[in-house]
Amino acid sequence: MAKKLFLFLVLLSVSSPVFSQSEEFTFHGFKDVGKNISLNGVAEIEQNGILRLTNYTSAVLGHAFYSIPFEFKNSTNGKAFSFSTAFAFAIVPEYAKLGGHGFAFTIAKSKELKGALPRQYLGLLNEKDNGNFSNHLFAVEFDSVSDYEFKDISDNHVGIDINSLVSNISVNVSCFSQGNSIEQKLNLRSGKIVQAWVDYDSVSNLLNVTLSLSSSKPNVPILSFPVDLSPIFLEYMYVGFSASTGLLASSHYISGWSFKINGQAQSLDLSSLPSVPRSKKNHLPLILVYSFSAAVSVALAIGIVLYMIKKFVTMDVIEPWELDIGPHRYSYRELKKATGGFKDEELIGLGGFGRVYKGTLPNTNAKVAVKQINNGSKRGMREFISEIETIGRLRHRNLVQLLGWCRRRDDLFLVYDFMSNGSLDKYIFDEPKLILSWEQRFKIIKGVASGLLYLHEEWEQTVIHRDIKAGNVLLDSELNGRLGDFGLAKLYEHGTDPSTTKVVGTLGYLAPELTKTGKPTTSSDVFAFGALLLEIVCGRKPIEVKALPEELILVDWVWEKWQEGSILEVVDTRLRGEYDEGEVVMVLKLGLMCSNNAPAKRPNMRQVVSFLKGEVPLQEVMVAPDEYGGKKFVSGRATSARADKVLHSYLESPYLEKVSSWSSVYHCKRVVDLEAGSTSTLSASLTEDERF
Repeated sequence: MAKKLFLFLVLLSVSSPVFSQSEEFTFHGFKDVGKNISLNGVAEIEQNGILRLTNYTSAVLGHAFYSIPFEFKNSTNGKAFSFSTAFAFAIVPEYAKLGGHGFAFTIAKSKELKGALPRQYLGLLNEKDNGNFSNHLFAVEFDSVSDYEFKDISDNHVGIDINSLVSNISVNVSCFSQGNSIEQKLNLRSGKIVQAWVDYDSVSNLLNVTLSLSSSKPNVPILSFPVDLSPIFLEYMYVGFSASTGLLASSHYISGWSFKINGQAQSLDLSSLPSVPRSKKNHLPLILVYSFSAAVSVALAIGIVLYMIKKFVTMDVIEPWELDIGPHRYSYRELKKATGGFKDEELIGLGGFGRVYKGTLPNTNAKVAVKQINNGSKRGMREFISEIETIGRLRHRNLVQLLGWCRRRDDLFLVYDFMSNGSLDKYIFDEPKLILSWEQRFKIIKGVASGLLYLHEEWEQTVIHRDIKAGNVLLDSELNGRLGDFGLAKLYEHGTDPSTTKVVGTLGYLAPELTKTGKPTTSSDVFAFGALLLEIVCGRKPIEVKALPEELILVDWVWEKWQEGSILEVVDTRLRGEYDEGEVVMVLKLGLMCSNNAPAKRPNMRQVVSFLKGEVPLQEVMVAPDEYGGKKFVSGRATSARADKVLHSYLESPYLEKVSSWSSVYHCKRVVDLEAGSTSTLSASLTEDERF
């Protein structure tokens, strides 16, 4: 009897294995999948059976995995098995042509992907485990955002990711049609249903990715990658999809899916799959038409009109041109709730443009900084928001991320990542709550320089910041420096000449040539960066009015000490002599070079970064950084008349924006006082941190 029972168990184990090398499945929609599909994040199956990985919420992720793992590797010889999958997908952006972020077909050791982040991480990894061999992660990403950090080739690409979001290989999205002979471009954000095939041959160690807008599989893949996945795969792995949203949001849909180990997955008949919902539309005009058409009597018409007027006062009115603007557009109600009604208790900053509030977004609990800008000019608002669309696509670890915006009548709200340690000026001037060490200061300097190089040379357009100063360098939780506040930034194509504009910025950081040409350039940014270098090392502002009738002009004071051979006397005494002398001297020399009166004598940011990294030594002979009027100061201490002359060189410029719609009434009054020649007001103006 025992022998028969043993034989039965042996036969049962052979005929009914838990995991089979020939396992496969096919889903024509997901309506009746039951427990076969495991979901987490915001992923859900809609009523018509389509799988939606994400929705129009910012900074969320969604996962959908087959519930049971597959055997992906031969336990005897350690060789990976071949596999094939076909799936139909569509990416429907919240606003046409503005998608974010993307999704990936994924083979992973876990179906939860714990600790994964949204945005550029696609819900797959996070900043700590990205690139680790222990991830055992394989993914084919379909990405609609170009991310600088991960070296994406475009905002419309397919890539192979192995243990990292930096793709091993990637191509711009396309497909073949008309007898597999004609390649045509394909936009991931089009909202069209696309069928994708991912095929891995473990004999030839070749991975192919093929796309089509039809049910038939083309003979020509868009991407082929020779790779042996045996070291990547564990014996058992999970298959599924991961997606995320970022600044911009898209709904990522999967309408059908087939998969097979050691064989060819079944292609899907697109006509038999659930339909994909269209993108959001603005139904306000339709509501208004039906509301007014229902006014068949005088009393009813009056009631409807009064009701609509009341609603109009409190709602966000979106004009047609705003629908084409990215990044994510928040509603005023969201931001009001996030900041507790813009309470004074949440106020964390007050600048020339408006107030800055700390907030918590209601859906994600993400900490943000909300900047409220007041403006009376609708035309100026439209031009400003158009630039925000471009600035919102900047991606660099040393730039403060613009998450989105909101317009409510004449008020503009910008939403940024919240920097928990505030602005740099609070740590280097007066009596800071924390004294930054030299190592921390040097790291901040190198970080800001890297971000500025990205703006000047490495992004698709040249971006001139125009307001570089300690107050606009923000510190994250790890005291990394991030350049923020792009409210004054100007953009132009590489190789072109920037246009003449109004002189804006902060006194002490403005390059002298701006008063003559009115043209902001990358070199004028370098001048401001030079002032920033000196104030970080010295712990003093570029222009100080403390003991009238004398004022300190920092660059001339540092130059005087350099000539005397006592340059280390300018170093912030709060460092107590604990610093790398070579690094400090190098930064001071670099600050003097950047502060030169002649733009041609200043280094560019690529040279600055090379100097800071120690790749190129600084010159031994230093050139004097001329005084604003062309003459050199005898001493770093200037008389009140000299300081007034410096200020008037800007006030008398034909390019100075003396009465700006973005300025406060208080500042406009001060400009009038300045032009009237009030010496006391001139001196006081140098202590303020305001824009012209």
